[in-house]
Amino acid sequence: MTSPVLLVIAHGSRDPRHAATVHALTARVRSLRPGLRVETGFLDFNAPSVPQVLQRLATDGARDVIALPLLLTRAFHAKSDIPTVLRRARAGLPRLHIRQAEVLGPAPLLNSALEQRLHEAGIRPGDKGSTGLVLASAGSTDPEAIAVIAEIARELRHTGWCSVRPAFASAASPTGFPRTEDAVRALRAEGVRRVAVAPYVIAPGRLPDRIAAGAREAGADVLADVLGPSAELARLLLRRYDEAAVPRVAALTA
Repeated sequence: MTSPVLLVIAHGSRDPRHAATVHALTARVRSLRPGLRVETGFLDFNAPSVPQVLQRLATDGARDVIALPLLLTRAFHAKSDIPTVLRRARAGLPRLHIRQAEVLGPAPLLNSALEQRLHEAGIRPGDKGSTGLVLASAGSTDPEAIAVIAEIARELRHTGWCSVRPAFASAASPTGFPRTEDAVRALRAEGVRRVAVAPYVIAPGRLPDRIAAGAREAGADVLADVLGPSAELARLLLRRYDEAAVPRVAALTA
């Protein structure tokens, strides 16, 4: 039985680093599971678009596709944009069975990837007790997404950091999440001598650049890189793919 095609759906960006990172990540996924067909489609700015990829798959004779949002939280794109695109594709390509997988987060593998990026930036396990951490995400007005970021910050606090503050790259949210630079300054005001900023984003672009600029402006001591095409992220994509594939396999073999 042929495995479903994995279609990774990325947002897209005018910044060429975004698409390059997405393609590096999907290449890593292919290397972890040779033989699995992995395609990439973008919602905006980059080619190919999601409808273009799905049309090509149908033309190639594919029958089963798992569409996996390259998103860390269930916000607007996961709840509205992507379902709308897939619903239209199903109507136009009735022979193509398309399922939407869950978003990537929250997941322990994402926390591991975050910790690895901090390690690469110079943080050692013994540094945590004297270091405050700013968990900087792109930002959202979706209550579910906001709650997830807050919960991740609480989980990280229990791993040894002296303090952890969630922050948004964009303007302060209705929940009171500060911007990155304001979170760094708040930790300083509390007496935290060393502050690290960890971008909770997958690929470079305008908002990650804003996080980095805020960290530098406020004098953060350590700035980690974006999650990027990490091994942890590639493994997580395959985990979400497998979770989505199980019901279909069970139905076909029943």
